[in-house]
Amino acid sequence: MEKIEQILEMGKGNREEIAKEFEEFLLGAARHAVCQVLGMEVANLCGPKYNPDGNGNRRGGSAKGQFIFRDTRVEIDRPRVRREKGGKEEEVRLRTYEAANEGGALKEAMMWAFRAGASSRDMNYVYPDTGQASKSEVSRLWQKKGAEYLEKLRSRDLSEDDFLVLMMDGIQLSKEVTAVVAMGITTDGRKIILDFQIGSTENTEVCKDLLARIRERGFDPKRRLLAVLDGGKALKKSVLANWPEAAIQRCLVHKERNVKAYLSYKHYAELSRLFKKLRKAQGPEAGREALRKLKEFVGSVNAAALESLKEAGDDLIALHLLDVPSTLNKSLLSTNPIENPFKNVRRKTDRVGRWNPKTGMASKWLASALLYAESGFHRIKNYKHLGKLADALERPVKPSSGGGVEEESLQKARLDHEALGV
Repeated sequence: MEKIEQILEMGKGNREEIAKEFEEFLLGAARHAVCQVLGMEVANLCGPKYNPDGNGNRRGGSAKGQFIFRDTRVEIDRPRVRREKGGKEEEVRLRTYEAANEGGALKEAMMWAFRAGASSRDMNYVYPDTGQASKSEVSRLWQKKGAEYLEKLRSRDLSEDDFLVLMMDGIQLSKEVTAVVAMGITTDGRKIILDFQIGSTENTEVCKDLLARIRERGFDPKRRLLAVLDGGKALKKSVLANWPEAAIQRCLVHKERNVKAYLSYKHYAELSRLFKKLRKAQGPEAGREALRKLKEFVGSVNAAALESLKEAGDDLIALHLLDVPSTLNKSLLSTNPIENPFKNVRRKTDRVGRWNPKTGMASKWLASALLYAESGFHRIKNYKHLGKLADALERPVKPSSGGGVEEESLQKARLDHEALGV
């Protein structure tokens, strides 16, 4: 500190010089404080030097040691304490020394770097001066923190929010591992990751377990539910089994991608133009007209592609049939709001070569990545118009609506609902 005062008095010190001297001062103060605390613990164990009375403990000299200050390893001479046990001498562990090497701030920083994309092998390059950033240390720490992220995600109470929309989509982590992720949108436009379920495919059991868990945690819409799905039959069946009158909106991005697979490249531009017109359509009449023109074009070039459109039915215009402002179309006619977090998930998981099912590795990674993505969420565009959607979902279901579900299918959904006891 004296050197800093001298620099200031001479008027020659710049910001960098003063910062460097101040850092050295703090480092010296930290070293002095740690040594003092270690000395106090040794005195408690062994008694004062001039009158030792340590109940079998005795001073054992010193050895080279270290402690973590901020993100740096600082070398010190650590005192040693020994005692006799069972006819043999053993070293007594100093709790203050272990605490000084806990490096809580370092571990937190390592976890953020790990979640942001640095591999466990790279940690020694990220924090080279600590000596505690080995691959094995990071892996052990990740097992603990990953379990905490999973618990944090799955322990959140969902009954406190008023949900309008449920989005579900699948992400393939490997050939053998697929996750179905559920996200909710509240009446004030907030996007909340609800939960996920790991399985081999997007099968009915996986979807059923996922929905059962979010219901147990309080996901209970106060009106009809708008469910935006990627087109998987298991997703739709599971949603209707839980909420028979839900409006099912098929993701237009998935459907356009599916139809393109049947067509030659020369038809892509017109197909994209017609899908864009469908996405901008306002209300039931405009939605039906846009869908009719889309089917007319597709039917004129490829019969299989037309069958793909017919299979989806009115699920492609469920939002239009609710007669809500088209300003909501951008956010609610596709699963893009849930697809975007998947990009973050893939950035975090693309280097994982094998998912160990014994340790729940995939669940821990996914929970971490989804929470990380959620921390950057914004409200959906034009969320102030969601009141119109809430009003529309309060209206009674018409026999020909229900998200494209005909009366016979709606009745079957109700029977499935009763069979599940939900």
